[in-house]
Amino acid sequence: MAFDGITMAALVRELSDKITDGRISKIAQPEADELIITVHTNSGNLKLLISADASLPLAYLTDNNKQGPLTAPNFCMLLRKHIQGGRIVGISQYGLERIMYIEVEHLDEMGDVCRKKLIFELMGKHSNIIFTDSEGKIIDSIKRVSFAVSSVREVLPGRDYVIPPTQDKAELLDLYKNSKEGKTTGSIIGALQTSVSAYKAIYGGLKGISPMLANEICFRAKIDPDKPISEMEGSEKEALERELIRLAACVEKGEYSPCIVYEGKNPKEYAAVALTSYPEGITKNASSISAMLEQFYREKNLSVRIRQRSADLRHIVQVALERNVKKYDLQCKQLDDTKDRDKYRLYGELLTAYAYQIESGSKKATVDNYYNGEKITIPLDETLSASENAQKYFDKYGKQKRTYEALTGLIEEVSMEIEHLKSIRAFLDIAIAEEDLIQIRQELEEGGYIKKNHSKGKKEKITSKPFHYISSDGYDIYVGKNNYQNDELTFKFANSGDWWFHAKKMPGSHVVMRVRQGEEVPDRAFEEAAKLAAYYSSGRELGKVDIDYVRRKEVKKPNGAKPGFVVYYTNYSMTMDTDISNLKLAEN
Repeated sequence: MAFDGITMAALVRELSDKITDGRISKIAQPEADELIITVHTNSGNLKLLISADASLPLAYLTDNNKQGPLTAPNFCMLLRKHIQGGRIVGISQYGLERIMYIEVEHLDEMGDVCRKKLIFELMGKHSNIIFTDSEGKIIDSIKRVSFAVSSVREVLPGRDYVIPPTQDKAELLDLYKNSKEGKTTGSIIGALQTSVSAYKAIYGGLKGISPMLANEICFRAKIDPDKPISEMEGSEKEALERELIRLAACVEKGEYSPCIVYEGKNPKEYAAVALTSYPEGITKNASSISAMLEQFYREKNLSVRIRQRSADLRHIVQVALERNVKKYDLQCKQLDDTKDRDKYRLYGELLTAYAYQIESGSKKATVDNYYNGEKITIPLDETLSASENAQKYFDKYGKQKRTYEALTGLIEEVSMEIEHLKSIRAFLDIAIAEEDLIQIRQELEEGGYIKKNHSKGKKEKITSKPFHYISSDGYDIYVGKNNYQNDELTFKFANSGDWWFHAKKMPGSHVVMRVRQGEEVPDRAFEEAAKLAAYYSSGRELGKVDIDYVRRKEVKKPNGAKPGFVVYYTNYSMTMDTDISNLKLAEN
């Protein structure tokens, strides 16, 4: 993702259309490096959020509000004094740099009309919001920068505002004007370095273009992005030139197609233009640049926040899992030590049967094994009689038998506990909202991994519901988000004739496809339900997963089984990929 110069150009176009001639009615500074400016326009109040956060600089129109501090910061008070009530007379961009100017006309203390500028530099760690007068003198900035901080330029009250150092790149729009209407050829490509790969030449040689957008241009031109321009055929260069001209034309005309690229349910990339280089179905169009930016960062922040909120649960699960795996390995080793138990029983039986012919003080006895007719040699303790040796072997057999029986049950319990913890870990990866974590936390409490909260406060309300998809053929498909939902979905919601899907021998969601009795379901519906079972399993990263599917009536839950644990003794199987990009969540 990148807030590049093309995105800034699209935002400037949108703001110019929507808030030019609007009056600034309110200015707030909810964060140290963030402003929310409310602009009254003919179509109502619009809020412009601008953040100069070093890690996440951005700007967009929003309907949301943020609570500011009780006492406004000095920079906010300064802006209110000078431009609150002022009229926005122009919005512009410096070339295709991530620098935006908002010019505001207002009345000074003497009642005279004057103009001032808000300058937004959204340039990574150097991002800033700077307020200047009509002569370009800095009145103040949201971040003051002295020479002690930066030897390149000062951003302090009273200093002249100067453009921050920019990379030595060509201006795409200027080059476009030279090649407009095909009067000249190669004017854009001619400005690029030809010895490096095409996509590096594009984003390294032209202002406003990110590496992602450079790859998109190469894809549209049907050329290898890693191929140097110097090695290209004439037709390839023409195709590349054509796509660069087409991009420049879109920017000049303000023809944008904002979209977000998703990886599963999480936003991965965004751009002001259509991204055709990604598979169909994983991109989502936005109604405007502001809507795209707000949605992307809201969902991105939600994803990060869910990851952070689930970190303590992940730690608890991981510690418990490691402890149980260690216990399982130890018990398996102890079980292996009992593998000779039946041999000791046989020794005892044979010594008892042949005790009369074994001489006292013997260190071993060779006798006939009456089970198979072969000779067998039995080690003896020469200080004991044959009968006492037999009893010693019977005691050893009995001890190992009891150990084997106890360990067999314990190993089964620990094995089930490991699988249960693995399923919880898988469901933590599925969680997309904070309410999805509530039932997982409750499950850990019931399992004794988290101390129950016995406070008299209200019990957390369960609002999380299974995912609801609709197949290409119109079938309702439901996916459990945790073990409690799996049980609810399979044994309370699903009908006996519905189809039930689950990843084979690995943790994952129960998937139920609702069908009408006697209805013949098309193969595509089965495949799509299986894709969901594969995607919502611990095998998601494998690419392909074996899926079992049966009628719901074939699925049983053993008495006392852990949440989500089921058995079935007859099933169909298929191997399915985890690509669910063509499946859409239902609007519930």
